[in-house]
Amino acid sequence: MKKTIISFVLALIACTWINAQEQLSADTLLQRAAQAYAEGKYDISAAYYEDVLASQGQSYQLYYNLGNAYYKAANYPKAILYYERAMLLNPRDPDLQFNLELCQAHVVDKIQPLGEILFVRWYKQIQRCCSSNAWAAISLAGFAIFVLCLALYFFTKRRLLKKLSFSLGIISVVFTIFSLVNAGALYKAYQHPDKAIVFAPTVTVKSSPDQSGTDLFLLHEGTKVRIKSRLGAWVEIELADGNVGWMPESCIEII
Repeated sequence: MKKTIISFVLALIACTWINAQEQLSADTLLQRAAQAYAEGKYDISAAYYEDVLASQGQSYQLYYNLGNAYYKAANYPKAILYYERAMLLNPRDPDLQFNLELCQAHVVDKIQPLGEILFVRWYKQIQRCCSSNAWAAISLAGFAIFVLCLALYFFTKRRLLKKLSFSLGIISVVFTIFSLVNAGALYKAYQHPDKAIVFAPTVTVKSSPDQSGTDLFLLHEGTKVRIKSRLGAWVEIELADGNVGWMPESCIEII
């Protein structure tokens, strides 16, 4: 028994030490990345941030810093890629949106989106106001209000309070469902992204998943596309203007 306890303590100490070393290494890399960025060595700064990303995992701040470093290095496709990934985690940041628009101004292809119904556009704007975690928290708050209203409705004897709790309960249920739908949609978009950025300098979009297919149009690096389907080494993509075609999957990077 004593040996088991000693082994457990030693294993715990070893894990703690390893985690501390990893954190120290990540902090050192972040310091070097910030220093390189301040000195105008943007490619080196981006490389350090990439190392932190590989060891520590994704985060909004890392994606944002990578986007800034690649933008300063004039690597616009990678800057757009990381800004878009940061948008999935924090869609409300106005600085991030501004920087993304600056990058998109350097993209050759100027795609005019199809017009959307006003209601749909409003709904998407509302959905992007919060992250999936924030919408999930809002739905929990709405459900808690519903439970309180339900308790008040059954246990109060005042007619006015019964009507008020019933009305507020209905509203809270609708709000909870609305928040859950938004949380689920954003979580799905984050876990199973169907958007990508073109990384090839130029790529010819085909009518079929084959080099012998008819040439439809040309795309350049930095353009954002939506993936509709996959077939072998090819992906069917759709642009914001509704144009559809096939291109090699190796030419894009998933957001």
